[in-house]
Amino acid sequence: MGIAAIFLTGVGLSMDAFAVAVCKGLGMSRVNWGRALVIALFFGAFQAFMPVAGWALGSQFAAIVTPVDHWVAFGLLAFIGGKMLWDAFHEEGCSEGECSAVKDAPLQLGQLLMLAVATSIDALAVGITFAFLQVNIALAAAVIGLTAFCLSFAGVVIGNYFGAKFQKGATVAGGAVLILIGAKILCEHLLQG
Repeated sequence: MGIAAIFLTGVGLSMDAFAVAVCKGLGMSRVNWGRALVIALFFGAFQAFMPVAGWALGSQFAAIVTPVDHWVAFGLLAFIGGKMLWDAFHEEGCSEGECSAVKDAPLQLGQLLMLAVATSIDALAVGITFAFLQVNIALAAAVIGLTAFCLSFAGVVIGNYFGAKFQKGATVAGGAVLILIGAKILCEHLLQG
């Protein structure tokens, strides 16, 4: 898996965090750069950590799964991407707690921690896939974390300026990217074999 595919995976995984960051931006009467940085750091750190945790779990089972690793990778990425698409078309925008009408409420670190964990669960499953594909996990975690950081920071700014109209599109794009990457992995392996 090359750097471009890892970057696109990072973009796909970051779409949930981006959507939540957009919602956080809605709660600011003007962009608070310090809060935007804290939000981006939380999301970026968890998006970087979760693939490493998944990779550590997946490495324990790599010898057993290697003969079918391409199917596992495709299945996991298609499932995650499909779930993101399902959520995009079956949820009504931001939840009440994320898109509060109260402007400039202080950041609640406990809530931010829960949001960071919730938006990075998909990265755990992708990390398991990385173990099967023998991806350089340090590089992958760095790229995914940095991508999530940048997109989350941008999400706060976009949310503040443009509102939540991009939330659904971002989630759809993220799900589609993950499914396409899974299909690419499967096709490459089937064509080699």
